[in-house]
Order: sequence, then structure tokens, then C-alpha cells
Amino acid sequence: MEILIIILVLLAVVVSIVGIIGAIVPAIPGPPLSFASLLVAYFVAPGYISLSLLIGMLLVTILATVLDYIAPIWLTKLGGGSKSAIWGSTVGVFLGLFFMPVGLIVGPLIGAFVGEFIHESDLSKAVRVALLSFIAFLLTTGIKLVASLIMTFYTMAAFYHYFYDLI
Repeated sequence: MEILIIILVLLAVVVSIVGIIGAIVPAIPGPPLSFASLLVAYFVAPGYISLSLLIGMLLVTILATVLDYIAPIWLTKLGGGSKSAIWGSTVGVFLGLFFMPVGLIVGPLIGAFVGEFIHESDLSKAVRVALLSFIAFLLTTGIKLVASLIMTFYTMAAFYHYFYDLI
């Protein structure tokens, strides 16, 4: 077996794992990394991943990535939130990274609440906006995580069958 194939397989496995982590941690593009590992599997282990699966996962990757940027803003605005709430939620996500894993969940909620409360000083509106921002965060994180897990499954299955057939 060529050393290049082994290196590519190991690289794809590492990228797949980082893709799963990136589905949860902001600033790491989870689904695109998972798709990259699926693409490596498509070329390294030909015949184990269909072109239709590859195209479907590309569309899922694009959709998950776009939703990750649009959904929090849309749901925050839907609740009547201001730009301060959006910025607060974003700051809360990054500050929450220092207090993992709880901070990652609570950070956007507190950040959106503080941002909106500073903007309008209306407690009930700040709570509503914070909850909608938090729901958007959970929704997009869930979508990215499921997409990354599915792509990782297909990547690992392709490599497993590829090496199994070599034996």
C-alpha cells in the first residue's frame, strides 16, 4: 500500500474529528471540514461513496453554513432584538469558550440578554430576545453536528470497506 494513501486516510480521519468539534465550537468550520474528509474518501476509496451522496452532502454543508450565519440574526430580529443583542450573543459565544462546556451554552444567552438590556432596559424583551438567540444557536449547532456526524460516518465506512477489501 502506498504511503500517500495512508497519509491521506489519516489526514481525513483527523479532519473529520476536527469537523465534529467545529460543529460545536465557533470559529472552526465543522461541516466544511467534514465535507473535505468525505471528498478525500471519495477519491482515495473510489466506489464506496456515490457521486449523488457527495453532491447531497455538499448541499447540506452549504445549507448548514449559511444557516449558521443567518438563523441567529433572523431569530433575534424576529423577537424584536437589536444589533446590540446580536453583538452581545456573538461576544457571549467567544467568552463562553473560556468556560467550556457550560460557557458555550450559557454565553450566547447571557450575551444577547446583556446586549438587549443595555440597548432598551426592558427586562421582558431582553429575556425574549436572549431565548430566541439561544434557540437559534442550539438549532444551528444541532444541524452542523448532525451533518458532520453523517459525513464522518460515511468517510469512516468508506475507509473501513476499502481496507477490508484489501485484506
